[in-house]
Amino acid sequence: MAQDRSFARLVSLACHDLRTPVATVHGFARTLAATELGDPAARYVELMESASVQLGALLDRVSLAAQIEVGRYDPELEAADLLAVARAAAAQVQEGDVDVTGPGGTARTAAGALELALHDLARCVIRHGGVPDVTLRVDGAAIELGPVATEVAPILLGENLRDFGAAVAVRTIEALGGSVSVESERLVARLGAGQAVEEAAAHAGS
Repeated sequence: MAQDRSFARLVSLACHDLRTPVATVHGFARTLAATELGDPAARYVELMESASVQLGALLDRVSLAAQIEVGRYDPELEAADLLAVARAAAAQVQEGDVDVTGPGGTARTAAGALELALHDLARCVIRHGGVPDVTLRVDGAAIELGPVATEVAPILLGENLRDFGAAVAVRTIEALGGSVSVESERLVARLGAGQAVEEAAAHAGS
């Protein structure tokens, strides 16, 4: 366990050091993109800029996983509109369509981290499940994602490590005090007990 935590710290340090060269590549790619370049150079610069953004996002996820592993992840929890978080996550998914439904709900959580987790989970279902679209349903403290095929469930839960984003997403939700399971072809993320404040209860006091 000590060795694992030491390695996680090493990974976290590596992520920190890698951010500078990645930022440099991204900055110069953006500068070149603003100049008059003909094809194929313009296309190459566009690919470089896109790849540098992807590298930065990947580093964010690796760093987050390392922080969670060593117990240094300490997010600020604030009341968040879960329906808004789900919609923001859905808007970022480029591989397919994500339909957001449900009555919604409110919870104390780290909205940005939860948004990233939901994005990666939806993306995983589309990529590995071979489905063109999925549904995110928000109902109080529970967020459901589906459909989830039987063979995709272990990948989505991080038990079969074939999707890095999904594996980190599950760890993130658990670190936020929640739980993740697959039930009746749906992934169900429930926020931690004592943190969730369902929308109905909020309206009841108004």
